[in-house]
Amino acid sequence: MGNLWDFVLWFFWIFVFVAYLMVLFSIIGDIFRDHDLNGWLKAVWILFLIFVPFLTALVYLIARGNSMQKRSIAQAQEMRAAQDAYIRQTAGSGSSAADDIAKAKSLLDSGAISQAEFDALKAKALAA
Repeated sequence: MGNLWDFVLWFFWIFVFVAYLMVLFSIIGDIFRDHDLNGWLKAVWILFLIFVPFLTALVYLIARGNSMQKRSIAQAQEMRAAQDAYIRQTAGSGSSAADDIAKAKSLLDSGAISQAEFDALKAKALAA
């Protein structure tokens, strides 16, 4: 029975260690994301994280946790705006339904497509 509990305890400590690493890396990312801190203060925070990691992480989360959340939200909003702009640019490709119908009409006038194909393209452009 001792082997089972040793195994469970080992998994618990692995979980605690991974959780600590996630907190540590999020703090380091936040330090470098913060434009209000100058380089010396960033270096001091990093040095304290290296030499007194648990206490420094606790103090950082208490002292700067609220601003850490605000910077994280701002970064997420910037990424979302960039993603939406990219999707609009890629999906829309800048042409409207009227442009698509005009292109189809010019193809119909040149004889490249039939009237049935023009009607299908027009219906597709109006549906989108």
